Amino acid sequence: MLDYMIYIIAFVVGSIAGLVYSYKQHGEPFVDTSLNAVAAVVAVVGWVLAFNSGNVILSAIGFVLGGFIMGERPGYGRKETAMGLIIAIIVYLILKCYSMM
Repeated sequence: MLDYMIYIIAFVVGSIAGLVYSYKQHGEPFVDTSLNAVAAVVAVVGWVLAFNSGNVILSAIGFVLGGFIMGERPGYGRKETAMGLIIAIIVYLILKCYSMM
């Protein structure tokens, strides 16, 4: 039970940090439709760690990184989050299939 509380707190902290960072970086309303490469790498690393690490500390770090990107201003970070989640799910399925053999 304590593990889940740590994950929730880590995600909330990451979301708040992402929102603060996003408001400092983007003062204007959503106008940038390009893919942010740094945010995409952070999202992929974060979600892969969150779902596939098997360690409470690494999973919490993953949730902070995933929440950081997911918590940006409305419109920013949505493509990066989707890409990170898809890659994390694919890695999870590959690891599960590999462990069954």
